[in-house]
Amino acid sequence: MIRTLAVTKDNAIVTNTAVEELVNGDFSWYWIDFHQPSQEESIVLRTPLQFHPLAIEDCLHTLQRPKLDYYENYTFFVTHALNQQSLEKEEVDLFLSANYIVTYHQKPSSEINEVWKRFKLSTDASIWQPSLVLYHILDKIVDNYFPPIYRIEDILNDLDENSQEQSMESLLDSLFDTRHDLLSLRHTIGPMRDLVYRMINSQRLQGQLANREYFSDIHDHLLKLTEMVDANRELTTDIRDSYLSLNSHETNRVMKVLTVITTIFMPLTFIAGIYGMNFQHMPELSWKYGYLATLILMLVIGLGMFLWFRKKGWFK
Repeated sequence: MIRTLAVTKDNAIVTNTAVEELVNGDFSWYWIDFHQPSQEESIVLRTPLQFHPLAIEDCLHTLQRPKLDYYENYTFFVTHALNQQSLEKEEVDLFLSANYIVTYHQKPSSEINEVWKRFKLSTDASIWQPSLVLYHILDKIVDNYFPPIYRIEDILNDLDENSQEQSMESLLDSLFDTRHDLLSLRHTIGPMRDLVYRMINSQRLQGQLANREYFSDIHDHLLKLTEMVDANRELTTDIRDSYLSLNSHETNRVMKVLTVITTIFMPLTFIAGIYGMNFQHMPELSWKYGYLATLILMLVIGLGMFLWFRKKGWFK
């Protein structure tokens, strides 16, 4: 679907104007949105908009890395929105000029829909311009990076406290899934941060980007997001190391107890082995109190070793 908004010379907003009329008409500026376009609708990028074939190719073949390319009369941007559920990147392409902005996205974009609705219902079209639309779209895209990170922080707090008393295997599985999500966010936020940095420091965009302090604010948000992702990744490492250390400690404690028990039974097993050989000429076999004496000896040895090990603190 292709939808259009245009601002006339009298600062009136008109909608659903044909693309050919926008290109050849006398408007202050216009916005064309390619909302999940078909192949036939994508041809409009070539005619009548006449965008460069390389920029069109980047639109049709996803996912491109966030970037900006300079052309003769416009600048082409590749940005990445974030799917709130799967945390997958969703490409949003923009063409920016002094008298138009064109957005292209093959998946639904809540960010563009929100800005579109806000612009369409605006009572003062004079305050709007293509660079302001670009700012609002980028701002919404970046703002939507925050909720997944907040959810991940809540998950990490639950994993750290382990209030549900999950098993070690379940906790580690959840922890590694969270680390994977943080890695996906890092691969999305980092390139977007570099893109916005290039935008606010580009000399070639001076005529197209007004109020660069707004874009600097977006860059600050991206820096904060980067720090949050890195901090959470460090936290997952600390939690993982704590789990592994606790698991190792528990294993060592169990092995120590089993070793003590085995050590206690070693002399008892030795005595039982000797008198279990059934040789004919063993002096103690014919002794009336031999059986009772042997049991008492084994009891004294076992109890003595138990008391000695407990005094050494091996059962703590």
